[in-house]
Amino acid sequence: MESRTGDLAHRVAVARGDEPADVVLSGGRVLSVFTGELLDVDVAIAGEHVAGLGRYHRGHETIDVSGLILLPGFIDGHMHIESTKLPPDEFARAAVPWGTTTVVLDPHEIANVFGLEGVRALLAAARAVPLDVYVMVSSCVPASPFESGGATVGAEDIAAFLREEPQAIGLAEMMDFTGVVSGDAGALAKIEAAAGRHVDGHAPGLTGAALNAYLAAGVRSDHECTTYDEALEKRRLGMWIMIREGSAARNLEALLPLVLRFGPSNCLLCTDDREPDHLLEDGHINDVVRRAVALGCPPSDAVIMGTLNAARYHRLPEHGAIAPGYLADIVAVGDLERFDPVRVWKRGRLAAEDGRAVDFPRVSMPEWMRGSVRVPRLSAGDFRIETDGRVRVIGGDPGQIVTRSLVEEPPRRGAEAVADPGSGLAKVAVVERHKQTGRIGLGFVRGFGLRRGALASTHAHDAHNVVVVGVDDDDMAAAVNRLAQIGGGQVAVAGGEVVGEIPCPFGGLLSALPAEAVAAAVQAMEKAAREMGVTLPSPFMAMSFLALSVVPELKLTDRGLVDVNRFELVPLEA
Repeated sequence: MESRTGDLAHRVAVARGDEPADVVLSGGRVLSVFTGELLDVDVAIAGEHVAGLGRYHRGHETIDVSGLILLPGFIDGHMHIESTKLPPDEFARAAVPWGTTTVVLDPHEIANVFGLEGVRALLAAARAVPLDVYVMVSSCVPASPFESGGATVGAEDIAAFLREEPQAIGLAEMMDFTGVVSGDAGALAKIEAAAGRHVDGHAPGLTGAALNAYLAAGVRSDHECTTYDEALEKRRLGMWIMIREGSAARNLEALLPLVLRFGPSNCLLCTDDREPDHLLEDGHINDVVRRAVALGCPPSDAVIMGTLNAARYHRLPEHGAIAPGYLADIVAVGDLERFDPVRVWKRGRLAAEDGRAVDFPRVSMPEWMRGSVRVPRLSAGDFRIETDGRVRVIGGDPGQIVTRSLVEEPPRRGAEAVADPGSGLAKVAVVERHKQTGRIGLGFVRGFGLRRGALASTHAHDAHNVVVVGVDDDDMAAAVNRLAQIGGGQVAVAGGEVVGEIPCPFGGLLSALPAEAVAAAVQAMEKAAREMGVTLPSPFMAMSFLALSVVPELKLTDRGLVDVNRFELVPLEA
């Protein structure tokens, strides 16, 4: 307590001008997220905080930032680090040079494999890196009764985690919106366990009285809006709209008119799920800000949504602005079009310069997180589908995680229904991998364009069983068997040969390789997928949502097809 008081007294003295600042950033312009103005002021830093804006000529270190614009550190208001396949240290090394200084995670991917002990492991690994990592406690582990995960998180677990973990700040996306709206006791108990903390939502297409009921329960945000009208209805009712621009789900262009008409209030930016090659090459939240500006958003509004609004929604009062008393998370950029950082300071210390991280430690994930993919050896016969007549088919579309429910007559080989690569009809299967039950859900999917081979992944929201899409049963079996060998990740198989893979041995979700190697492997995998006929952008990210049994319309889990609109299992036969 004495050191904190001393830090505070020093900060106040620096603000008054009575003591020299630890660091002075001189000669640049500061974007005020409170007024949208560019201010010709110096920034005086004391310890981890901004002490003052104005003319500060005394500092132990003075850094000339002439010609640069100083922005608050960017905040990703909702993301799943597991989708990057990078553990916290490698993610930070990739994201901080793009100006990201704070992230709010929903770690329900790792929680569905290991429970909240997996989340504790993520937080422990993040403590050593210059990135503020907060978590919303996973509310839906499992996401629905129609899938088999590796763990269960109940209301008591949520309450205890929020009490014990200072980096846990609220309740993560409440995907069981049907349970909340219907007043299910278990769903409401989880909201009550949040004990006044804020609650993220997940309610694609919810409207009218059902939406009112969802909000009346205390849910405050949604990142699943895909249309202007949907976002407008939710915002009118007080919901915070998280505008998502990830690798597979891209909603910025559809939702930005809401900001252009009504301003940035109650809107913030997030990536949700972003591939590591997109992260390294395109950027992170700065990339979403850049895209927003290119679509006509005033630069100050775009920055506000990527900084202050995210901090205010998540109740992080020291984040989101360059102002006295705020954390010295500062990004220096050359212009308000590209938003390419020249330097990044995290809590007053230089963390990145000219696109490179500065002095980042390497942190190992615990060994007990290996060996979580438990699948009995499979053969082609495990993917055989025998059915008469028409069947339900999952229809996928680029840039969307919402799927369509189609009905088709598949080609047949005797009594067996088979894929039709010529028309774009592929098989899809979800294989349970936590308890080694051997349970497999089988179905058909359109939208990938696969003409040969199979793609398989243990990134399969939210239970993260093995999802495999293929047009050849032997290759489907070989792909799943290979994933079991390497401990999870992603793999492409054609003609019985592995033509690309990304091992993710930690929970079947996180790699042990450097970010650059993971990104290169992703690009190699996507190249292999294109050579196999795939036309869908980010096919492995798109695959990961085929098993997400809480997003309409038709999904597949290890227990079978799920009609999400009716929230029930349905037979393959139509």
